[in-house]
Amino acid sequence: MTKPDSKTELLSTIVASYAARPDVDSDDIVALVAKLSRELKIEEGAPTDAPIAPVSGTMTPAIPLSRAVTEDKVFCLCCGKGFKMLKRHLGAEHGMTEAEYRAAFGLPEEMPLVAPSYSRRKANYARKVGFGRYSRETVRRDGEIVR
Repeated sequence: MTKPDSKTELLSTIVASYAARPDVDSDDIVALVAKLSRELKIEEGAPTDAPIAPVSGTMTPAIPLSRAVTEDKVFCLCCGKGFKMLKRHLGAEHGMTEAEYRAAFGLPEEMPLVAPSYSRRKANYARKVGFGRYSRETVRRDGEIVR
């Protein structure tokens, strides 16, 4: 374990560890941040190492848009991590919906939030097992076709 460099890093480490507990709600986290800020004498509104950008408006991407989508991964523009699908990560880590994410970075609807290879694999499986197809004809046991 490394030693935090500043008081704000110490605060963020403590709060992140506390927030990982399953029995903690957002009010508890806010109360802890306020208490630790007082104890560590951190001024409210003091600059932090990790900038918190608003969801609305234009955010600066962590990686260039040209590298955001590869064949096997889609990279999150907020943090730069790569995933097969972004939806769950966006909600869990950044508290954003797909629409908010697209609006924050000015992304078009056509830009995939799922890795192309993963999407093709799921589509091929769906075709293979017959999802989306149905027969309007039913066959009785005696071989007669009923419409």
